[in-house]
Amino acid sequence: MAKDHADHHDAEIVMRLCDLRREPVMRESRDAFMTGFWPRSYDEFITVTRRDHELNRAFRQTGTFWEMAYGMVKHGIVHPEFFLESNGEGFFLYAKVQPYVEQYRKDVSPLGFRNVEWVATQCAPGRALFEVIKARVAKLAEARLAAAKKP
Repeated sequence: MAKDHADHHDAEIVMRLCDLRREPVMRESRDAFMTGFWPRSYDEFITVTRRDHELNRAFRQTGTFWEMAYGMVKHGIVHPEFFLESNGEGFFLYAKVQPYVEQYRKDVSPLGFRNVEWVATQCAPGRALFEVIKARVAKLAEARLAAAKKP
């Protein structure tokens, strides 16, 4: 059940999440994963789940962080609109993996990405923001692909 309005508790949670995002290991993981991970197939996506993949730690760090954060929205701990005003980055990650989530759940983790998916599909402010971010990610992916094809 979503909260009706934001209050100082929501502000404290959002500020704490902001602090955690600035932690050096987290910042490094976010940067590595957000810039270095652009899967074009399920096989490219699933390789990052292997312990020996260079982005595996970043995948686990960022994925679990955003699942925890979006879980707070899903479970009514924090006001959705207030939260999403400054926490859309997890949607950027989800947009990259969304085409592969169903198979990922069958092969690896039945509960993978369930909180971010809920916010992106079942929460009105989340749906609106996710559509914007999903389009942006698609455009960036297309530009990366076009740049890679140039001699």
